[in-house]
Amino acid sequence: MKILSIVITYNFMRWIDQCIPSLLQSEAPTDILVIDNASTDETVTVLQERYPQVRLIANATNLGFGRANNIGMQLALDEGYDGVFLINQDAWIEPNTLAQLIEASKRHPDFGILSPLHLRGDGKQLDAGFAAYTGVKEFGTEKSDQSLHAVPFINAALWYIPIAVIQKVGLFAPLFYHYGEDKDYANRLHYHGFQIGYIPTAIGYHDRAERPFSRQLFFRTEYVYHLSEYANINHTFPQAFAYGVLAPLKKALKSWTKGKWHDGADYIVLSANLLWRTLEVWKTRHLHSTLHLYTFGL
Repeated sequence: MKILSIVITYNFMRWIDQCIPSLLQSEAPTDILVIDNASTDETVTVLQERYPQVRLIANATNLGFGRANNIGMQLALDEGYDGVFLINQDAWIEPNTLAQLIEASKRHPDFGILSPLHLRGDGKQLDAGFAAYTGVKEFGTEKSDQSLHAVPFINAALWYIPIAVIQKVGLFAPLFYHYGEDKDYANRLHYHGFQIGYIPTAIGYHDRAERPFSRQLFFRTEYVYHLSEYANINHTFPQAFAYGVLAPLKKALKSWTKGKWHDGADYIVLSANLLWRTLEVWKTRHLHSTLHLYTFGL
């Protein structure tokens, strides 16, 4: 199996000596491609000096998560790889993790995305996002469970994707700059008849800090959610319009009935911004529902 691990970096120095060595020590051999999004620290220099075996593409500007990964995924398509492993810069894996994902993929070709169990950086608890998406409550009870568990969604911190899936589902949608592109990809995966799953005995670590859930972050999350619903090709376009553009208007009215005038106004702006992107959304939906293998403009 010819596997390409893709790491998108921006100021990678904090995790560089955990992420890269974990891939170099993988029992399943993998080529490593780092695509740097214009880091302002020593990421590029240190990668060149400390890890010369790593293939490096240094972007002049920050392309965001999806577009940067598209460079690597298209390269994997062009160079005859059998699969890609997308791993966040703040993540790393156990030596046998990738081998388990690859073997499970061979046994279960109906699974388009396979992921390990996501632990926090200290390895003592489940990553909060992974726990929320999968419904897994506690780490430890599944240590001997080698089965593949199907779930609706897993965030893209640690994704193994067979190349045949990319050929059918395509690349990430440039409609999403940062956040939401993995949810959109999962929606498209389901549209094409694939499942998403994780293996409890395959372990990965995601060392992300818990951020305070500010009002600004809340509305950013709301925008991404409604944009992903607008682009969701499992909905008809009228349904998608209702979930994407009309639903924020309903939330605005609900906010105003509770005297939350500022929230209501922000939902109106959110809805207007999504309405403004209707042609872009429609073109993206059409492309995803009709084409099998394609390249986005990067």
